Amino acid sequence: MAYDLTQIEHFAVVAEAGSLGRAAMGLNLTQPALSRSIRRLEESVGAPLFERHTRGMMLTDIGRALLPHAKLLQHDARAAREEIDAMRGLARGTVRLGAIASVSSVVLPDLLSNVMAKWPGLHVQVTEDVWNNLAQLLVRGDVDLVLSVEVPDTEEIVSIKDCRWNDVSGVVAAAAHPLRQKSELYLADIHREPWAFLPKGTEPYANLQRLFAAQGMGMPTIVVETRSVLFLKSLVANARFLSWMPEPMYRAERKADDIRALPVRELTNTRTLTAFRRRAGFLPGPCVKLLEELRSHSVSK
Repeated sequence: MAYDLTQIEHFAVVAEAGSLGRAAMGLNLTQPALSRSIRRLEESVGAPLFERHTRGMMLTDIGRALLPHAKLLQHDARAAREEIDAMRGLARGTVRLGAIASVSSVVLPDLLSNVMAKWPGLHVQVTEDVWNNLAQLLVRGDVDLVLSVEVPDTEEIVSIKDCRWNDVSGVVAAAAHPLRQKSELYLADIHREPWAFLPKGTEPYANLQRLFAAQGMGMPTIVVETRSVLFLKSLVANARFLSWMPEPMYRAERKADDIRALPVRELTNTRTLTAFRRRAGFLPGPCVKLLEELRSHSVSK
Protein backbone atom coordinates (compact mmCIF):
# COMPACT_ATOMS: atom_id res chain seq x y z
CA MET A 1 0.00 0.00 0.00
CA ALA A 2 1.45 3.37 -1.09
CA TYR A 3 1.19 6.35 1.23
CA ASP A 4 1.37 10.03 0.43
CA LEU A 5 4.22 11.47 2.52
CA THR A 6 2.42 14.80 2.91
CA GLN A 7 -0.60 13.01 4.36
CA ILE A 8 1.70 11.00 6.62
CA GLU A 9 3.26 14.22 7.91
CA HIS A 10 -0.18 15.73 8.52
CA PHE A 11 -1.27 12.60 10.39
CA ALA A 12 1.82 12.68 12.67
CA VAL A 13 1.36 16.38 13.46
CA VAL A 14 -2.33 15.95 14.33
CA ALA A 15 -1.50 12.93 16.50
CA GLU A 16 1.08 14.97 18.41
CA ALA A 17 -1.05 18.11 18.69
CA GLY A 18 -4.22 16.24 19.69
CA SER A 19 -6.26 18.88 17.92
CA LEU A 20 -7.00 19.65 14.30
CA GLY A 21 -6.90 23.39 15.01
CA ARG A 22 -3.49 23.35 16.72
CA ALA A 23 -2.07 21.08 14.03
CA ALA A 24 -3.40 23.32 11.25
CA MET A 25 -1.73 26.36 12.85
CA GLY A 26 1.57 24.51 13.13
CA LEU A 27 1.41 23.38 9.51
CA ASN A 28 0.16 26.78 8.26
CA LEU A 29 -2.91 25.13 6.72
CA THR A 30 -6.61 25.77 7.01
CA GLN A 31 -8.55 23.28 9.11
CA PRO A 32 -10.71 22.12 6.15
CA ALA A 33 -7.58 21.42 4.05
CA LEU A 34 -5.96 19.46 6.88
CA SER A 35 -9.19 17.56 7.54
CA ARG A 36 -9.39 16.54 3.86
CA SER A 37 -5.79 15.32 3.96
CA ILE A 38 -6.48 13.14 7.02
CA ARG A 39 -9.65 11.72 5.43
CA ARG A 40 -7.75 10.79 2.25
CA LEU A 41 -5.18 8.94 4.35
CA GLU A 42 -7.95 7.15 6.22
CA GLU A 43 -9.44 6.12 2.86
CA SER A 44 -6.04 4.72 1.82
CA VAL A 45 -5.73 2.81 5.08
CA GLY A 46 -9.34 1.66 4.94
CA ALA A 47 -10.16 2.56 8.54
CA PRO A 48 -10.53 5.61 10.81
CA LEU A 49 -7.28 6.84 12.36
CA PHE A 50 -8.84 9.29 14.81
CA GLU A 51 -11.85 9.48 17.04
CA ARG A 52 -13.17 13.02 16.69
CA HIS A 53 -14.43 14.71 19.86
CA THR A 54 -15.35 18.26 20.74
CA ARG A 55 -12.15 18.43 22.83
CA GLY A 56 -9.85 17.18 20.10
CA MET A 57 -8.62 14.19 18.10
CA MET A 58 -7.77 10.85 19.72
CA LEU A 59 -5.99 8.04 17.90
CA THR A 60 -7.90 4.84 17.23
CA ASP A 61 -6.16 1.49 17.73
CA ILE A 62 -5.26 1.49 14.04
CA GLY A 63 -4.00 5.07 14.32
CA ARG A 64 -1.77 4.11 17.24
CA ALA A 65 -0.41 1.18 15.23
CA LEU A 66 0.31 3.43 12.23
CA LEU A 67 2.01 6.27 14.15
CA PRO A 68 5.49 4.72 14.74
CA HIS A 69 5.60 3.60 11.09
CA ALA A 70 4.59 7.08 9.99
CA LYS A 71 7.45 8.59 11.96
CA LEU A 72 9.92 6.13 10.41
CA LEU A 73 8.61 6.95 6.93
CA GLN A 74 9.20 10.64 7.65
CA HIS A 75 12.68 9.86 8.94
CA ASP A 76 13.62 7.76 5.91
CA ALA A 77 12.28 10.38 3.52
CA ARG A 78 14.39 13.05 5.25
CA ALA A 79 17.44 10.78 5.18
CA ALA A 80 16.91 10.08 1.47
CA ARG A 81 16.79 13.80 0.73
CA GLU A 82 20.03 14.34 2.64
CA GLU A 83 21.70 11.43 0.84
CA ILE A 84 20.70 12.73 -2.60
CA ASP A 85 21.81 16.25 -1.69
CA ALA A 86 25.14 14.84 -0.53
CA MET A 87 25.66 13.08 -3.87
CA ARG A 88 24.89 16.36 -5.64
CA GLY A 89 27.41 18.20 -3.48
CA LEU A 90 24.67 20.17 -1.74
CA ALA A 91 24.65 18.40 1.61
CA ARG A 92 24.54 19.91 4.98
CA GLY A 93 23.93 16.43 6.35
CA THR A 94 22.91 15.72 9.92
CA VAL A 95 24.08 12.95 12.22
CA ARG A 96 21.63 12.33 15.06
CA LEU A 97 23.78 10.49 17.54
CA GLY A 98 23.19 9.09 21.02
CA ALA A 99 26.01 8.06 23.33
CA ILE A 100 26.65 7.02 26.90
CA ALA A 101 28.82 9.39 28.93
CA SER A 102 32.09 7.46 28.76
CA VAL A 103 31.87 7.43 24.96
CA SER A 104 30.78 11.03 24.49
CA SER A 105 33.53 12.38 26.74
CA VAL A 106 36.45 10.39 25.31
CA VAL A 107 35.69 8.82 21.92
CA LEU A 108 33.53 11.47 20.28
CA PRO A 109 35.81 14.55 20.31
CA ASP A 110 38.50 13.00 18.07
CA LEU A 111 35.97 11.04 16.05
CA LEU A 112 33.83 14.05 15.21
CA SER A 113 36.85 16.22 14.52
CA ASN A 114 38.09 13.73 11.89
CA VAL A 115 34.66 13.26 10.31
CA MET A 116 33.91 16.98 10.09
CA ALA A 117 37.31 17.64 8.54
CA LYS A 118 36.21 15.39 5.68
CA TRP A 119 32.59 16.63 5.65
CA PRO A 120 32.82 20.31 6.60
CA GLY A 121 29.09 20.83 6.06
CA LEU A 122 28.14 18.15 8.55
CA HIS A 123 25.85 19.01 11.44
CA VAL A 124 25.92 16.75 14.51
CA GLN A 125 23.26 16.45 17.19
CA VAL A 126 24.54 14.48 20.21
CA THR A 127 22.31 13.21 23.01
CA GLU A 128 24.11 11.89 26.10
CA ASP A 129 22.11 9.52 28.30
CA VAL A 130 22.03 5.99 29.72
CA TRP A 131 21.35 3.06 27.40
CA ASN A 132 17.73 2.52 28.42
CA ASN A 133 16.73 6.04 27.35
CA LEU A 134 18.93 6.03 24.24
CA ALA A 135 17.34 2.79 23.04
CA GLN A 136 13.91 4.42 23.19
CA LEU A 137 15.18 7.43 21.22
CA LEU A 138 16.64 5.09 18.60
CA VAL A 139 13.40 3.14 18.18
CA ARG A 140 11.39 6.37 17.88
CA GLY A 141 13.73 7.73 15.22
CA ASP A 142 14.94 10.65 17.33
CA VAL A 143 18.53 9.45 16.86
CA ASP A 144 20.01 7.33 14.06
CA LEU A 145 22.99 5.77 15.84
CA VAL A 146 23.75 4.98 19.47
CA LEU A 147 27.20 4.26 20.92
CA SER A 148 26.88 2.22 24.09
CA VAL A 149 27.71 -1.00 25.92
CA GLU A 150 27.06 -4.12 23.88
CA VAL A 151 23.73 -5.77 24.67
CA PRO A 152 21.77 -8.46 22.79
CA ASP A 153 19.96 -7.43 19.61
CA THR A 154 16.20 -6.96 19.77
CA GLU A 155 13.43 -7.02 17.19
CA GLU A 156 13.96 -3.29 16.66
CA ILE A 157 17.64 -2.59 17.42
CA VAL A 158 20.79 -4.32 16.16
CA SER A 159 24.47 -3.79 16.94
CA ILE A 160 26.94 -3.15 14.13
CA LYS A 161 29.11 -6.24 14.40
CA ASP A 162 32.36 -4.89 12.98
CA CYS A 163 32.36 -1.79 15.19
CA ARG A 164 33.45 -2.73 18.70
CA TRP A 165 35.99 -1.61 21.30
CA ASN A 166 36.68 -2.26 24.99
CA ASP A 167 37.18 -0.36 28.22
CA VAL A 168 37.63 -1.31 31.87
CA SER A 169 35.28 -0.43 34.74
CA GLY A 170 35.90 -0.61 38.47
CA VAL A 171 35.22 0.85 41.90
CA VAL A 172 36.33 4.49 42.20
CA ALA A 173 36.89 6.84 45.11
CA ALA A 174 38.48 10.17 45.88
CA ALA A 175 42.27 10.18 45.83
CA ALA A 176 42.25 10.98 49.59
CA HIS A 177 39.55 8.45 50.55
CA PRO A 178 40.31 6.72 53.91
CA LEU A 179 40.01 3.27 52.32
CA ARG A 180 43.28 3.91 50.53
CA GLN A 181 45.06 3.58 53.86
CA LYS A 182 44.26 -0.14 53.97
CA SER A 183 46.95 -2.46 52.65
CA GLU A 184 44.29 -4.83 51.30
CA LEU A 185 40.70 -4.18 50.38
CA TYR A 186 37.89 -6.71 50.63
CA LEU A 187 34.36 -6.64 49.34
CA ALA A 188 33.06 -6.10 52.86
CA ASP A 189 35.11 -2.89 53.09
CA ILE A 190 33.46 -1.26 50.11
CA HIS A 191 30.05 -2.82 50.76
CA ARG A 192 29.49 -0.86 53.97
CA GLU A 193 30.59 2.48 52.50
CA PRO A 194 28.01 4.97 51.13
CA TRP A 195 27.68 4.85 47.34
CA ALA A 196 26.49 7.21 44.63
CA PHE A 197 25.34 5.63 41.40
CA LEU A 198 22.93 5.58 38.49
CA PRO A 199 19.32 4.65 39.32
CA LYS A 200 17.91 1.16 39.51
CA GLY A 201 16.55 0.08 36.15
CA THR A 202 19.55 1.27 34.17
CA GLU A 203 21.98 -1.17 32.51
CA PRO A 204 25.01 -0.03 34.61
CA TYR A 205 23.02 -0.71 37.79
CA ALA A 206 22.05 -4.18 36.54
CA ASN A 207 25.67 -4.92 35.61
CA LEU A 208 26.98 -3.91 39.04
CA GLN A 209 24.24 -5.97 40.67
CA ARG A 210 25.38 -9.01 38.68
CA LEU A 211 29.00 -8.50 39.73
CA PHE A 212 28.13 -8.33 43.43
CA ALA A 213 25.78 -11.31 43.07
CA ALA A 214 28.62 -13.33 41.54
CA GLN A 215 30.51 -12.80 44.82
CA GLY A 216 27.47 -13.87 46.85
CA MET A 217 26.59 -10.33 47.96
CA GLY A 218 23.72 -7.91 47.50
CA MET A 219 24.09 -4.36 46.26
CA PRO A 220 25.81 -1.85 48.58
CA THR A 221 23.80 0.99 50.07
CA ILE A 222 23.31 3.58 47.31
CA VAL A 223 22.70 6.81 49.18
CA VAL A 224 22.49 9.09 46.15
CA GLU A 225 20.98 8.18 42.79
CA THR A 226 21.55 10.47 39.82
CA ARG A 227 21.65 10.35 36.04
CA SER A 228 24.07 13.29 35.94
CA VAL A 229 27.61 12.08 35.30
CA LEU A 230 29.08 15.44 36.32
CA PHE A 231 27.25 15.33 39.65
CA LEU A 232 28.25 11.71 40.18
CA LYS A 233 31.93 12.53 39.70
CA SER A 234 31.61 15.52 42.01
CA LEU A 235 30.12 13.31 44.73
CA VAL A 236 33.01 10.88 44.44
CA ALA A 237 35.73 13.53 44.34
CA ASN A 238 34.37 15.90 46.97
CA ALA A 239 31.97 13.99 49.22
CA ARG A 240 33.92 10.72 49.41
CA PHE A 241 31.19 8.48 48.05
CA LEU A 242 32.20 5.30 46.28
CA SER A 243 30.94 4.59 42.78
CA TRP A 244 31.52 2.40 39.74
CA MET A 245 32.79 3.91 36.51
CA PRO A 246 34.51 2.96 33.27
CA GLU A 247 38.02 4.39 33.13
CA PRO A 248 37.35 6.78 30.20
CA MET A 249 34.58 8.48 32.16
CA TYR A 250 36.92 9.84 34.82
CA ARG A 251 40.16 10.06 32.83
CA ALA A 252 40.47 13.83 33.31
CA GLU A 253 39.80 13.52 37.07
CA ARG A 254 42.37 10.73 37.33
CA LYS A 255 45.01 12.90 35.66
CA ALA A 256 44.15 15.67 38.12
CA ASP A 257 44.40 13.11 40.95
CA ASP A 258 40.83 13.79 42.08
CA ILE A 259 39.43 10.31 41.44
CA ARG A 260 41.24 6.99 41.28
CA ALA A 261 40.30 3.35 41.04
CA LEU A 262 40.23 1.24 44.20
CA PRO A 263 42.12 -2.06 43.89
CA VAL A 264 39.21 -4.47 44.33
CA ARG A 265 39.93 -7.18 41.81
CA GLU A 266 36.64 -9.01 42.21
CA LEU A 267 34.83 -5.95 40.92
CA THR A 268 37.00 -5.09 37.93
CA ASN A 269 35.13 -5.62 34.70
CA THR A 270 36.02 -5.28 31.02
CA ARG A 271 33.10 -4.28 28.87
CA THR A 272 32.56 -4.19 25.13
CA LEU A 273 31.10 -1.11 23.47
CA THR A 274 29.58 -0.90 20.03
CA ALA A 275 27.33 1.09 17.73
CA PHE A 276 23.61 0.37 17.37
CA ARG A 277 21.10 1.16 14.65
CA ARG A 278 17.45 0.45 13.97
CA ARG A 279 16.84 -2.89 12.31
CA ALA A 280 14.35 -1.32 9.88
CA GLY A 281 15.20 1.37 7.34
CA PHE A 282 18.62 2.55 6.25
CA LEU A 283 21.33 4.78 7.65
CA PRO A 284 21.67 8.33 6.29
CA GLY A 285 24.89 9.01 4.41
CA PRO A 286 26.45 11.17 7.14
CA CYS A 287 25.96 8.34 9.65
CA VAL A 288 27.69 5.93 7.29
CA LYS A 289 30.67 8.28 7.11
CA LEU A 290 30.82 8.50 10.89
CA LEU A 291 30.77 4.70 11.16
CA GLU A 292 33.62 4.41 8.67
CA GLU A 293 35.71 6.73 10.82
CA LEU A 294 34.74 4.88 14.00
CA ARG A 295 35.80 1.55 12.50
CA SER A 296 39.20 2.89 11.49
CA HIS A 297 39.93 4.48 14.88
CA SER A 298 38.35 2.00 17.28
CA VAL A 299 40.54 0.38 19.91
CA SER A 300 39.34 -3.01 18.68
CA LYS A 301 37.26 -3.99 15.68
